[in-house]
Amino acid sequence: MNKRPSALSFVILGLLQEARMHPYEMQRLLKERGKDRVLGVEQRSSFYQAIRRLERDGLIAVHETVQSSSRPGRTVYEITENGRADFHRWLRAMLSAPREVFPEFPVAISYLPLLDVGEAVSLLEARREALAATLAETESALAEGGAFLHRLMLLEEELRRAVVAAELAWLTGLIDDLHSGALTWSPELIAEQIARFSPPSAD
Repeated sequence: MNKRPSALSFVILGLLQEARMHPYEMQRLLKERGKDRVLGVEQRSSFYQAIRRLERDGLIAVHETVQSSSRPGRTVYEITENGRADFHRWLRAMLSAPREVFPEFPVAISYLPLLDVGEAVSLLEARREALAATLAETESALAEGGAFLHRLMLLEEELRRAVVAAELAWLTGLIDDLHSGALTWSPELIAEQIARFSPPSAD
């Protein structure tokens, strides 16, 4: 398997390098360790789809099924040698080479001039408030975690803080420019800019 896996599949492989586990235990550990803050683990169907793909590709295998009279049997998985090799290859690639991602905000911001300036400012201010709350939450998680965890266990939260803080700073500057009139638009300006992107045909 040459293509990079989803973040969820990658983390499942990482967990199985610690020990053999059943999916419920994997989900519990991810939540206890706060990994649900950096990847989606809430959707049960998505989690089991990732398990099935990894098993199909030979990266994990069933170790045993544990039966219990009080609950349905639980399938315990283990990582294969191919899974271990691919995990380390992907880890090196993911750390060294940025991967293009396509979040929705850059797409939406490119269509900002389709709103009037007042509405645009109001919506961006609401986003700024949400980002500020996220930043405060992340700062709190870092402070709490730092009291008993090594910094190595908090690197994803540090990155989250840096990314959110950078967007918050940029967004604040943009809102300030909209308030001051340093940045504004009109139907005429939009039409002019569209024309520059679409010059008349030579025909």
